[in-house]
Amino acid sequence: MNTMSIVEAREGLADAVNRVAYGGERVALARRGKPVAVLVSVEDLATLEALENQADLRDARNALKEHERNPAKSITLSAYKAKAARKA
Repeated sequence: MNTMSIVEAREGLADAVNRVAYGGERVALARRGKPVAVLVSVEDLATLEALENQADLRDARNALKEHERNPAKSITLSAYKAKAARKA
């Protein structure tokens, strides 16, 4: 993955976008030498979102199984939010 400063990216945005879109590169954007964001292709983004969706489905299935094993431990979303608000 190539890294460029945000200033370089601002000055050469079209080039950076072309490298990502057509060259299949990923470009890290750095501020004071520390990467803070990454430009990725639409295809890479779709892959990341699909992976996140799979993880969300797995977590939801696990939560449902836990509820089925012990429904007494489950609470409603509004009860959870009220409990979290009291802690804050």
